[in-house]
Amino acid sequence: MVFMDPRTPDPAPRYRRLPCSAGRWRCGPRATTWRGSLSLASPPPRGLPVFTCGGILTGESGFVGSEGFPGMYPPNSKCTWKITVPEGKVVVLNFRFIDLESDNLCRYDFVDVYNGHANGQRIGRFCGTFRPGSLVASGNKMMVQMISDANTAGSGFMATFSAAAPDGKGDRYCGGRLEKPSGSFKTPNWPDRDYPVGVTCVWHIVAPKNQLIELKFEKFDVERDNYCRYDYVAVFNGGEVNDAKRIGKYCGDSPPVPIVSERNELLIQFLSDLSLTADGFIGHYKFRPKKIPTTTAMPVTTTLPVTTGLKPTVALCQQKCRRMGTLESNYCSSNFGKKQKPAFLSNEKLEPVSLISKALP
Repeated sequence: MVFMDPRTPDPAPRYRRLPCSAGRWRCGPRATTWRGSLSLASPPPRGLPVFTCGGILTGESGFVGSEGFPGMYPPNSKCTWKITVPEGKVVVLNFRFIDLESDNLCRYDFVDVYNGHANGQRIGRFCGTFRPGSLVASGNKMMVQMISDANTAGSGFMATFSAAAPDGKGDRYCGGRLEKPSGSFKTPNWPDRDYPVGVTCVWHIVAPKNQLIELKFEKFDVERDNYCRYDYVAVFNGGEVNDAKRIGKYCGDSPPVPIVSERNELLIQFLSDLSLTADGFIGHYKFRPKKIPTTTAMPVTTTLPVTTGLKPTVALCQQKCRRMGTLESNYCSSNFGKKQKPAFLSNEKLEPVSLISKALP
């Protein structure tokens, strides 16, 4: 993806070229890229605080950055920053720079951003040089956690946080916690104009424990790509961004089919990169009760023994039968008739045997 720090002075800026997924570049002091990425090779401006591993950050605004930024971050580290802004406000986090080990699944070095001060609801996970848009918490608390492994490292990250009104309007404000029985959510600027570049929105819908969430998109127009790599909407069962619980990832101009959650929580994530945009979308949700499985009792049939005064017309074997040779009775399974030598052991001609029950001593 793409970003260029606007704080760099015009004279002779220096760029470090990074992998470009589509091979299109327009580089210059004020240039942007399309389907590529740029990052500054020159150090960040002076006056930044000294960044340490983790901490407690409070106030209307401030900085958060990896340990030793802009130097290389240390290996095998786990740093946690807990941000708190005044009550009645929400936390807005903006990444100004990010350079971590790149991996498609962000498995090695990464930054996690969470709603609140616990790791229960993750807003997003980021690595490489992709700089996400504004991340908005649903309340006045946010947690940022960076983890690195023992191998490749980069310059780390630097971000700013600020307090905003929960009902704030603006082309980058979106997301939040939705708990009403029904409601709507939409991309910034909808329906007046296209959604902006570099935006990350997360809506967390929470229903009562005994209910599910039904989700439907009325209008949908997000930059098209066969793999939805650039701008997309992802929907997850539960309250965090977790690929194992992802219901689907959507882009293009065809609305997804209606979605029903498995439990009482649903997370919708919208992300736009720093190039093309589109109209956006509006979606609606409503709560509905869980269907209680019903069991249908099968009728029980009891078969009683039937007694009759009739006796069989053909007498059954009254004595113990013993095996003698050829079967000659339909009634006594072990009653065999005239004992004979097998044909293949005798030259005698076999006589036919009558099929009449015969009791043997």
